[in-house]
Amino acid sequence: MGTKMTHTARAELTNVVRRRYSAATGAAKRRILDEFVAITGYHEKSAIRALNAEPIAKRRQTRVRASLYDEAARAALIVLWEASDRVCGKRLRALLPILLPALERNGHLHLGEPMRQKILAMSASTIDRLLRAPRSVTHLKKRHRAMPDARRRVPVRTFADWNEPPPGSMEMDCVAHCGDANRGSYVNSLVLTDIASGWTEAAPLVVRESGVLVETLERIRQGLPFALRALDVDNGSEFVNESLINYCLSHGIELTRSRPYRKNDQAWIEQKNGAVMRKLLGYRRFQGIAAAQAITRLYGASRLFVNFFQPSFKLAEKHRQGAQVSKRYHPPQTPCERLLQAESLPEAAKTKLREVVGALDPLRLLEEIRAVQAYLVTLADGETPPSAIPEPPDLSAFIASLSSAWRAGEIRPTFSVDTKPRYLRGLQSVFQDDVVQTPKKVMAPASVTQPVAQTLPSTTAEKAQERLQLVYAERGTRSFHARKMVWPLALRPSNHASARIWDTRTLSGRAGRPSASAISWYGAGVESGGNPPLRTPSPQLPGAQDMFRSGSPNFRRRPGRVGC
Repeated sequence: MGTKMTHTARAELTNVVRRRYSAATGAAKRRILDEFVAITGYHEKSAIRALNAEPIAKRRQTRVRASLYDEAARAALIVLWEASDRVCGKRLRALLPILLPALERNGHLHLGEPMRQKILAMSASTIDRLLRAPRSVTHLKKRHRAMPDARRRVPVRTFADWNEPPPGSMEMDCVAHCGDANRGSYVNSLVLTDIASGWTEAAPLVVRESGVLVETLERIRQGLPFALRALDVDNGSEFVNESLINYCLSHGIELTRSRPYRKNDQAWIEQKNGAVMRKLLGYRRFQGIAAAQAITRLYGASRLFVNFFQPSFKLAEKHRQGAQVSKRYHPPQTPCERLLQAESLPEAAKTKLREVVGALDPLRLLEEIRAVQAYLVTLADGETPPSAIPEPPDLSAFIASLSSAWRAGEIRPTFSVDTKPRYLRGLQSVFQDDVVQTPKKVMAPASVTQPVAQTLPSTTAEKAQERLQLVYAERGTRSFHARKMVWPLALRPSNHASARIWDTRTLSGRAGRPSASAISWYGAGVESGGNPPLRTPSPQLPGAQDMFRSGSPNFRRRPGRVGC
């Protein structure tokens, strides 16, 4: 009938109409048959046979051909891959015309001409396919973890994407009050800061959970003097989840996230974490409901004191000329002053801010902060706190102490003079034996303090052998331990007679017996009256005295001291 249909389309139509045709009866079956004949162009008998036939599953025809590269070619390719230090297929393809002649020229590989032509004719895809099994054993390429769906829904915003936003665009972060051990249950602080004005809000979280975080964020949003328009968070699971995404969508808040491991994308909130949060609470561990209630009261006073009575700088412009960066800042202003100057803020909100700032007493707020800080320190240190946080007493004593408070130094109760120790990660296994065996009087300068290796008592019979704790470096000892590591490598004497003379004279700074500090730096156990042992140098490396003679700028002889 002149109808043009492809064979595939006709077969699909037949499979669809077959079910209707088999279920119909009488006149309905006749009507279906006429429509099918008109569409496909089949003869009536051919259409009846096609509709009454059982559907036949189509088998896929696969072509089988002999592999061009046999096991011998694969073995030769593996040798070349190992010789190239296991580079990828594309790099190996470009290296084969250079690497294969080099191995043959040095007698490391002998291939016949047919095999050689096969190896040189391989494409990068063929190389990757033949090396799939060896690479799966070596695990050269890390498997990419699937990105969670919630993270895909939140776009990325960098520090340069804000472009002077109006008040209402805020960054949010969590500050952990875990002390020295990040384990167990402890209080976290949810912190928000406005990009335009620097307005900062904070609230404690007893549990770091998305539902509690959303409820706390809603309470903070209702107390803001402006509308919350945008929110930028990091990639933590407490922020990037369905609960926060749905909350932002329902309230018309633009939710973005920073790049992973790029803290500078959240520079404004990171600055407030140190200048406000850590200044208020320090680095102690706070846990439990009592601590969370006290922190809530602390933040109630600090939000008014910080936002109304604490001016802050704001960057105006930055110029880079080579390695020199010049910055210019606006005059310091409080967040409240910046909000009063903002054109986008409604006049009713500005009137409310003026009323609040006119009713506040900064000294009463500061005394409240000091009282709650003292209560929190008592809780964190394990002492018995009072039954309840006392109400602020008469301010007369507090005001009278302001004129002489500077004599006591730092008066914040949460301030701690203990600095975090520096952990010598790679030096522990190198010098722990010398720490135990070398007396303290053998140390080089008197100002250098040797770290002490402490041991933990065994708790079970299986742990009878003592284990060393982490070794920390005190101030001024990092250079000493670094030199102690590299000194045996620098002193590689040669086998000629002047080596022993150089060892004894240079280590001591004079002719004769080497000094005790030089022996300790040399890293060798020298008995009384002996000389440092001579080590056989590597044939590729010259002796240390040869370096001195050659005038190398890295090693210079200085009389009377040991150093490089």
